[in-house]
Amino acid sequence: MSIPVITFFNNKGGVGKTSMVYHLAYMFAERGVRVLAADLDPQCNLTAAFMDEEELEDLFSPHADVRTIVDAVTPLREGTGDIAQPALREINEHLKFIPGAISLSEFEDDLSNCWARCLDRDKRSFRVISAFWRVVQRSAEGWADVVLIDLGPNLGSINRAALISADHVIIPLGPDLFSLKGLENLGPTLRKWRTDWKDRVERNPDKAIVLPSGTMSPIGYIVLRHAIRMDRPVKAYERWIAKIPLIYNNSVLGQSRPDVTLEKDNNCIGRIKDYRSLMPLAQEAHKPMFLLKPADGALGAHMRAVQDCYNDFKETASIIALRIGISISENQ
Repeated sequence: MSIPVITFFNNKGGVGKTSMVYHLAYMFAERGVRVLAADLDPQCNLTAAFMDEEELEDLFSPHADVRTIVDAVTPLREGTGDIAQPALREINEHLKFIPGAISLSEFEDDLSNCWARCLDRDKRSFRVISAFWRVVQRSAEGWADVVLIDLGPNLGSINRAALISADHVIIPLGPDLFSLKGLENLGPTLRKWRTDWKDRVERNPDKAIVLPSGTMSPIGYIVLRHAIRMDRPVKAYERWIAKIPLIYNNSVLGQSRPDVTLEKDNNCIGRIKDYRSLMPLAQEAHKPMFLLKPADGALGAHMRAVQDCYNDFKETASIIALRIGISISENQ
């Protein structure tokens, strides 16, 4: 039985997607869920969040003990074998992650070519296209409850291969025009990729190659980084936030719900406020914003913001766990 995989994706950058994966990975781990996080973005922002500069320098040295996602797919790229096992980096007893690599972008052309060749029943192409899914499943096997994948903001071949690995898709959104335009593009693309993959799976010539189902079921969206005034989003963002339910339902779900509001839209998983005052402290302490302590410089109003941040992510993690069917501790 495979481990459930969640991808966090929007083809508009700058919406806080990587921060969401990072904080939810820690929050799930805080609440007893065993998490494997994987960085499939060649920009490696999630890897940089988990590792300090010295660790990053060691990671990309020729003698690194911890191998990246690129090392896991190199035998396939070079034609010397199948996927290799990454040496996972352990963050704590409930959280491990597969580091990313800038050189993952070199895999783009091969993935693009193999996507087409799957239609010709080419065995290697099915191995290449399913490589990300098989890497995370092998890495998670026997211990993880869920896999969280961070992706770059584009509709390229790397993200297509990553998304067919996903059982569930969460769409982080910023309250702005470009984020919503990205959402309009994303919905039809997800449906097309799901259909295209189903067609390819039926052409698999080697049943020994276990393939992902390519369900990529959208389980909702998260509104990020909206400023708050008196517990309400500031006016500049209100009009964009108000448009999200209609566009999500139309573009992603193919449903017409013209009267739905954010407050009544079950597809809204959560709203994460802009904790900009905490971010520099969190980056300096190299920990999630909601785990900051007075020793990290979180004093007075900062500590109140830390608690608010914890509650926001706790509630969001609970909703996600419920929707994908995993148990989570409520005692934390």
